[in-house]
Amino acid sequence: MSGLTTHILDTAAGRPAANVAVRISAHREGVVSLLSETRTDADGRARLVEGADLVVGGYRLEFAVADYFRASGAAVSDPPFLDVVVIDFSVADPTQHHHVPLLVSPFGYSTYRGS
Repeated sequence: MSGLTTHILDTAAGRPAANVAVRISAHREGVVSLLSETRTDADGRARLVEGADLVVGGYRLEFAVADYFRASGAAVSDPPFLDVVVIDFSVADPTQHHHVPLLVSPFGYSTYRGS
């Protein structure tokens, strides 16, 4: 099954990051076009693009992590070290499923192509 999903884990607290605002945009030829906005569920997951809507090209994910950490009671500097995490990536084969996890703390993050 093709499509695009994400899963956010709060590595500082050791739990899924629930209720994080996530934006997905098409990022092609220097133009960014918003596709949708959503929030992660209680397990830190979100389905972003359904199978047939995933096409070859660039995408941008934006995660509002500072808002999440403030709401969770974590110590966040003012201004926050990380406000919005932006991940630009490309889809070469839209028939495959693309999963982009985010492991995040108030001071760092990592990502990879998951399964």
